[in-house]
Order: sequence, then C-alpha cells, then structure tokens
Amino acid sequence: MNFNLTQIPERMVKPRQNGITMVMDKGLSIEEARNFMSISHPHTDIVKLGFGTSFVTPNLREKIEVYQKNGIPVYFGGTLFEAFLVRNQFEDYIAVCKDYGIEHVEVSDGSITIPHAEKCGYIEKLTKHFTVLSEVGSKDAAHIIPPYKWIELMRAELEAGASYVIAEAREAGNVGIYRGSGEVREGLVQEILTQIPEEKIIWEAPQKAQQLYFLELIGCNVNLGNIAPTEMIALEAMRIGLRGDTFHLYLDKAVH
Repeated sequence: MNFNLTQIPERMVKPRQNGITMVMDKGLSIEEARNFMSISHPHTDIVKLGFGTSFVTPNLREKIEVYQKNGIPVYFGGTLFEAFLVRNQFEDYIAVCKDYGIEHVEVSDGSITIPHAEKCGYIEKLTKHFTVLSEVGSKDAAHIIPPYKWIELMRAELEAGASYVIAEAREAGNVGIYRGSGEVREGLVQEILTQIPEEKIIWEAPQKAQQLYFLELIGCNVNLGNIAPTEMIALEAMRIGLRGDTFHLYLDKAVH
C-alpha cells in the first residue's frame, strides 16, 4: 500500500485461496488488457474471458499472454464449454484449452440442460488436466432453483473435484442468486452458507450493491466474481473500508 493507515482489515495475500476477485473481460483489446494489468494486477486473482468471446477475439494467444505474464490465470467462460459440449466436441474443448496454455476451466449448465450426474462426470474428467470452477444456477430468470437444490448441486460438484463453485448471476447480476431487480435473494444465500464453506464459493456480483452485501455478510476476504475491469480498484478500496459504503465496517467503535 502507498502509505500507512491503521484499522485496515487484513487481506489474504496472493496467491490467495480465498478473498479472490475474478474479473470478467468481455472484449478488452490487448492494449487495454495491458493497461488494466498495470493498475490492477496486484488485486486480480483470475480473469474470465466472458461467455464465448474467446472464439471471436483477435490475437487471442497474445492477449492471454498479457495476463499470464502478470501471473494471472485466464479461463474461457462457461458458455464456451457448453457450446463445445452441445456440439459433441468435449475432447476438442480439452485440446483447445491445452493449446492456449489455459490451466483453469469452468463447467456450467446455464444455457443447456445436462443431467447432474453427467455434469459431475465432466468435472471429474477435467480435474485430471485443469483446475475446475463449476457454476451452479440457470441463466433463465424463470427457472428458480430452491435453496436445498443449490446446496445439493454445490456439494456434489465440490465432491466431484471442483475447486470452487460459482453462484450464477450472469454478467448483469439479475438471475440466479439475485432477483430480476438485482436484489440479493438473501434467504437463499444464507441457507447456502449453512452447508457450503464460504471459502469454496465465488459469488458473481457485478453490481456495487451486490458486492457491498457480500462484504458486509462475509467480510473483506469474500470471493467475488464477474467484476468489470474498470471496477477493480474501486472494489479493492471498498473491501478494506476505504469507500463510503464500507467506511465504518472496520473502525474501532470508539472512533465513530
């Protein structure tokens, strides 16, 4: 940090196992990725090339290298995994990830229906080659999954070998763990936390109010995902009480 301040909560240090921030890159240029890294690489833990953008991104290899040279793992969005799967190209997907030096993969079923035992089978197969993040929840706002089912799915996917489960919200933050308005389904979140370890969950939280909710609920070392590159520094400041929303979270009561 640039100067000394007391009463700053202790952030996990990189490489972090929890307190991670997953950034969603929806189409930065190589130059923009370099600029983003110049300011945010100390606070970024992993970058997702959103949905299927990696298929149409020019100079993809060079762009991935920008992140990897800064020590940031990159992975392709879960929608790309589903796009390969629905076309019966699972082995091709593995080959593509290896070809691009990708070491993390996301297994999701937000756009297609995969029997859950089969999804867990894909997780098991992929853990032989990669670190697996599995996403739970549907991208269809009309498809409401009850809390017990979220817990059941998350537990099974962790047991199948996923390193983290991602709680689905889409890039807009308006499905899955959120209502259409972006408001957190608090009962759902709190019920999940009674059964699934918080350090194993990455909460997709693209909106500031959503990030704030999880910081207040779990603390500065909560795992957050789908963060916009332009919001990284602001989020890190909010994590440690240096934004109005969290200003009083970590101060001694006597200071108020």
